[in-house]
Amino acid sequence: MRKITSLLLMVVSMLTASAQENVYGFDVTDDIGQKVSLEVYRDKVLLIVNTATRCGFTPQYKDLQALYAKYREMGFEVLDFPCNQFGQQAPGTIQEIHEFCTANFDITFPQFDKIDVNGAEESPLYTYLKKEKGFGGFDLNDRLGKLLDEMQAKKDPNYAKDPSIKWNFTKFLVGSDGKVLARYEPTTPMETVEAGIQKALGINEVIGTILSRRSIRQYKDTPVEHEKLATIVRCGINAPSGMNAQPWLVRVVENQAWIKGTTELYKKSNPDQVKRDPGFKTMFRNAPNVIVVCTPKGRGAVDAGLMGENMMLAAQSLGLGTCCLGGPVRFLTSTPEAKPFLDQLDIPADHEICYILAVGYPDESPEAKPRDEKKVKYIP
Repeated sequence: MRKITSLLLMVVSMLTASAQENVYGFDVTDDIGQKVSLEVYRDKVLLIVNTATRCGFTPQYKDLQALYAKYREMGFEVLDFPCNQFGQQAPGTIQEIHEFCTANFDITFPQFDKIDVNGAEESPLYTYLKKEKGFGGFDLNDRLGKLLDEMQAKKDPNYAKDPSIKWNFTKFLVGSDGKVLARYEPTTPMETVEAGIQKALGINEVIGTILSRRSIRQYKDTPVEHEKLATIVRCGINAPSGMNAQPWLVRVVENQAWIKGTTELYKKSNPDQVKRDPGFKTMFRNAPNVIVVCTPKGRGAVDAGLMGENMMLAAQSLGLGTCCLGGPVRFLTSTPEAKPFLDQLDIPADHEICYILAVGYPDESPEAKPRDEKKVKYIP
């Protein structure tokens, strides 16, 4: 009887999927048990993902949140469907899964109830998605990709011909017309996924970089590679400059002892402020590198501002975060004990620090702050 029931469910799922021309005809269940029609996502670009909380790919939750924060205002949504079919790596209720994801990865994209993505009780949505885009192959240059290929091949030497979902964090990109554009296996680099999202949203790379940049105030400890810092500065010095005067000087601090030393001074002078911030690491918003921009006293600020914008956008395009800081400038220039550190920067006496850019690998994905478009007027 169970086999007959399973067969009937599979037939119904296949018939439902075959009758659909896009994802809008499917209903799914959200994390509080309510039916949701995917019609509510009409005209949006979607990334539909089967996830798990105890998988080697689980850190991709953070990448997904970063993409969501970056492109949400441009019409992008991540739809998360936890699935326990692969190594039993999504245990617990949807409420427990949601609590885990918000506590560990600060996700804000919608999560739906747990589903099956393969087999007799698979979601009709996934029957449709697999019909539209079959298995795309693992990245065999990736350690986990090679491992998954070997594991799947042991079970079935011809597994690659089967369109079934192979593992957690398989992703389907759906266009604004509701049709499947691409399938990304869990080993596909996030840069490739992001490029597909940008194309689906109809934005070019430059505009996407501008609209997705945020001020980052939490960074990973990993210092930025010298080559990337050099690229950022090269983009900065190629910014417009009135009469090509180039009235700025740039100091790129890679010396971690300088970062640590100035921070120790700051901690001694501001103990109460440091105590209020449990995540405090450095006085530069915890960034492992800083770029100090100087101008002649009393002039050059406009050109320096144009330079700074170029550098921040270049950093964004390289997967780095930045924050333009004024507080550290005031501290360093008003604290006598900081003079030895300022001397290391070799700033001429007739110049002053205009601003300091914190630079590093982001450890947060902040949402965009509202912008007041009412301040813009078009004069016909």
